[in-house]
Amino acid sequence: MKILVAIKRVLDPAIAVQVKEDESGVDISNEKKSINPFDEIAVEAAVQLKESGVAEEVVVVSAGTLETELSLRDAMAMGADRAILVKTCRPLRALSVAKILQFLCKREKPALVLCGKQSIDSDQSQVPQMLAGMNHWPQVLFASSLEINQNTIVVSSEVETGIEIFEMSLPAVVSVDLRLNEPRYLTLMNIMKAKNKPVEIIESDELGLDLKDRIKQLKVSPAQDRKPGVVLNNVSELINILKTKPEKDQ
Repeated sequence: MKILVAIKRVLDPAIAVQVKEDESGVDISNEKKSINPFDEIAVEAAVQLKESGVAEEVVVVSAGTLETELSLRDAMAMGADRAILVKTCRPLRALSVAKILQFLCKREKPALVLCGKQSIDSDQSQVPQMLAGMNHWPQVLFASSLEINQNTIVVSSEVETGIEIFEMSLPAVVSVDLRLNEPRYLTLMNIMKAKNKPVEIIESDELGLDLKDRIKQLKVSPAQDRKPGVVLNNVSELINILKTKPEKDQ
């Protein structure tokens, strides 16, 4: 059984982002980058499945510039066997990423595709759903546990009203949540081993896919400072504020 894990290289979550002066986007030119935290959880889940004997191979894939290889190496230091980098300098929207993953699914023929539930930069949570729809595969989102039994997978997903449990046939797409696991720390020995693992680099233009950006970003503005909270003495004061204060100020 082969597992394909999609990862994205994003700004390190500890970094405070800055908007460019011309408000055309976020300045990420000189900031520290790392694997999207939710994608790290997907890699850990795939590696655990391999360690338990369920999976035979874990392949991590990503699209981006050559520096994205650094994140792929980190994923292989966690335990992935090999990596595929679709090289491109253009920014990719969710649909373009899903098309690239569909291409790789046709070529690699994985039994399971694991993704983080969303990337922390765009926070759109669209790629897993799009990929499942394009492949006509079953999907479960926001997985908090998963178990594979031969040709089926049982996935638990936490929702507002409780926990939903799904059983579906493979191949399938699953996006994972923070509750699934805690990614392992990278050891120096595994980092050195990852340097010798194969990374295949494919030029995006060679895929024959329409990756044209159909969304025009008009402007990016920094978030407004939040007003300090107010401590109320009782419910009556809260009701009075809700009745008298303009909605925009609440």
